[in-house]
Amino acid sequence: MKLTKILYTATATAKGGRAGHVHSSDGVLDFDLKVPKEMGGPGGAGSNPEQLFAAGYAACFEGAVRYVAGQRKIQVPADTHVTGHVGIGPREPTGFGIAVQLEVSLPGIDRAVAQDLLDTAHRDICPYSHATRNNVDVQIKLV
Repeated sequence: MKLTKILYTATATAKGGRAGHVHSSDGVLDFDLKVPKEMGGPGGAGSNPEQLFAAGYAACFEGAVRYVAGQRKIQVPADTHVTGHVGIGPREPTGFGIAVQLEVSLPGIDRAVAQDLLDTAHRDICPYSHATRNNVDVQIKLV
């Protein structure tokens, strides 16, 4: 589906791939990347694309849940949070793929109501969910 209007464009540059450096055009992001030991790299101080994706999806998804709750006049507790897990591995027939699990905590909200918020946010609102649909295994768990 085509966007009807671009509200904001983020710009970041990577140099050196998974063992390189990234920075955003506004300078807020500016750090080294390290290949995790699990993938044959040195690990250590530095992020990686999977961490960045996990953080972005978690933040975006919580925003979508809060948006849906707001539309329904449901108060979202301050200690609500989303933890993103992004795994990477080989896929068939070639290359690599990712799998995502989002763990969502909505303390104090009835479980059925909370699940409906998650389902609606995932199906209708979150742009990360739209971007990954039918291409990435995304599991969303209410914890």
